[in-house]
Amino acid sequence: MAKDKKDSAKKAQAQQPAPQTDEGAAQAAEAPAADGAAAQQPSELEQLRDQLAAEQDKYLRLLAEYDNFRKRSQKEKDNLYTEIRAETVSKFLPVYDNLERALNQPTADEAYKKGVEMTMGGLIEVMEKLGVVPFGNVGDVFDPNMHNAVMHCEDESLGENVLAEVFQKGFRVGDKVVRFAMVRVAN
Repeated sequence: MAKDKKDSAKKAQAQQPAPQTDEGAAQAAEAPAADGAAAQQPSELEQLRDQLAAEQDKYLRLLAEYDNFRKRSQKEKDNLYTEIRAETVSKFLPVYDNLERALNQPTADEAYKKGVEMTMGGLIEVMEKLGVVPFGNVGDVFDPNMHNAVMHCEDESLGENVLAEVFQKGFRVGDKVVRFAMVRVAN
């Protein structure tokens, strides 16, 4: 019986928790805190990942916005340059017309004629450097986007919608028409 009492006492002791020292109590208190931190840490990591993704998205949007602004500014600059050239050329067209009329007038003074030809040649050279292209020659096909038909005639020797006569040449800078050609259209 004494042996039974000793075995029961040992079992009871084993079932009771051991008295904790200060060190043991600290470890026991840290264990639940460590479990809570481990559970909390992934959510903090997810928050940081979300913040990083949001900042990267803002950065990419800003970069795309800047690229669009740069392209739009360059396009506006190019269009402005074309507009300025076209406006400048339009101011010189009356001079061109007057020189062309002077060349078409018969004259006995060869020095005068040579001077007008040289002046016209210089003006044409400057206009070519500016990218000005003249158009509207007899025999060209009529294009309402480039020609202004002021007269119509019936001429069997010419095809349909062909320029029979050019009263005033047209000019364009790039794709922009500075002045429409004034023409007479056949058939």
